[in-house]
Amino acid sequence: MSEQTVRLPSVDRILGDAACLALIAEYGRVQTLACARVLLAELRASLLAGAAMEEAATLEAIVAQAGVRLREQSRSHLKPVFNLTGTVLHTNLGRALLPDAAVQAVVAALQWPMNLEFDLETGKRGDRDDLVEELLRELTGAEAATVVNNNAAAVLLMLNTLAQGKEVIVSRGELVEIGGAFRIPDVMTRAGAVLREVGSTNRTHLADYANGINEKTALLMKVHCSNYAITGFTKSVELDALVPLAAQHAVPTAVDLGSGTLVDLAQFGLPHETTVRETIAAGADLVTFSGDKLLGGPQCGVIVGRADLIAKIKRNPLKRALRVGKLTLAALEPVLQLYRAPDLLTERLTTLRLLTRPAAAMRSQAQELAPLLQQALGDAYVVGVESMLSQIGSGALPVDQLPSCGLAIRSVAGSRLSNALGVLEQRLRALPQPVIGRISQDTLWLDLRCLEAAHMAAFTQQLGQLGP
Repeated sequence: MSEQTVRLPSVDRILGDAACLALIAEYGRVQTLACARVLLAELRASLLAGAAMEEAATLEAIVAQAGVRLREQSRSHLKPVFNLTGTVLHTNLGRALLPDAAVQAVVAALQWPMNLEFDLETGKRGDRDDLVEELLRELTGAEAATVVNNNAAAVLLMLNTLAQGKEVIVSRGELVEIGGAFRIPDVMTRAGAVLREVGSTNRTHLADYANGINEKTALLMKVHCSNYAITGFTKSVELDALVPLAAQHAVPTAVDLGSGTLVDLAQFGLPHETTVRETIAAGADLVTFSGDKLLGGPQCGVIVGRADLIAKIKRNPLKRALRVGKLTLAALEPVLQLYRAPDLLTERLTTLRLLTRPAAAMRSQAQELAPLLQQALGDAYVVGVESMLSQIGSGALPVDQLPSCGLAIRSVAGSRLSNALGVLEQRLRALPQPVIGRISQDTLWLDLRCLEAAHMAAFTQQLGQLGP
């Protein structure tokens, strides 16, 4: 044992230090003690190896390093970011932002016991779907509804209940793959259903469905084409044509709407997307859709449709495995309540407010922020105010774009001479509240569509920490 290791402070001396006592008060004795022992072991190994570490081995230095490590260990890995990608419903950034009414409801559910499965009128056990089913029936025109943890789960549960060991007919052009390489055929396999493809990639006719129906057919299914569109020489069968064929053979028709909006977006100046109510009115027996996309609520999957089919789905043992908890339902109910006042949606529903922001509002923000960002970055970059195009995201209206405005950042050195934009993009992600943009065409684009006025001060503060 070297003379230096002998001079290392003892664990008891470290824990008795005034600064370390403050760490114990914040992080607890067990965690602080473990950290001190690890630091002492590392120092002892380094000193025995001949390293000169006099300054690092002092009591003050060890306590200070313990504080650094404890703070790092305790930091949250899930943190708020500025979404300046131009994609409003960004899957990797959590999709829809909840409106204030939903946030307050979740806070209450976090702090209090709730009547999740307790009927306050009878004093007996209730059904958690009852909390939102009436609202869903009112807003969609369906007979019944149930909620699970996401739309993939909704499709899985529906198929497993109604088509296990039987065939489900789907157009080949609708066998989509969504984010993370999840594919409709794979979901069907896991559900125990047998996929029967009909038609071709670009053209499917009603006769293709008719020829595919046999004694093993359990379901005719249409799937929303998320994240892509087929153009040119195409043909697909509309739901109102498919429903009579299904009824003729006593086979239910199911529609996976994916995003699933509850209102006609065209009234807000956005492209039209088929609503859940329109789908039910066209004769669909079951419709599945997401809660955290165009609906603007929490992550969940909703199944609406015929009461007898919903009842059968709810009796499936998988329903318990896929059900949602009180936080999801606490957030979903107030979001659904907002749809009762569609004339106020652009004010109160965060997702719709972001989608309908005028480009002029983003341009005004960009003009205010451009000189601040230019000053923070120095002469190595040029910051400009430019028009750009946003997108809805999460598979909704994949070919439609929204006029927007933001900051365009280019390197003075040019892309061929340096990776300056990549370095800057990394610096922005490393800020205390990360700023997420996108790089394309030798430019770092910061689309301001999702930067509302209430967040301008916080964003400006982050720019001040960027440094040249």
